Amino acid sequence: MSETHFLVHDKADSVGVVVVEDAKAGMDLVGWIMNTDETVTIKANQDIAIGHKIACDDFATGGTILKYGSDIGKVVANIKKGDHVHVHNLKTKRW
Repeated sequence: MSETHFLVHDKADSVGVVVVEDAKAGMDLVGWIMNTDETVTIKANQDIAIGHKIACDDFATGGTILKYGSDIGKVVANIKKGDHVHVHNLKTKRW
């Protein structure tokens, strides 16, 4: 198996978590979907730091992001598959 660059805990999750330090824009990143033991490949649109999220699909403003099978927030700027998902495009729904 190729090196795993990001982990997706549940197939329904919207994002994966980058687990390498060298995820650079333009790279084809290999992800492992843990609950189904599948792999996926996504091209990174930006550099993504270890521990940060990569989008597994496209999302319009107002959409919901799932991680660990749970709602983690609202999309506040359009997100494309392969984008870095962080505070610039995702906000909590708690306040």
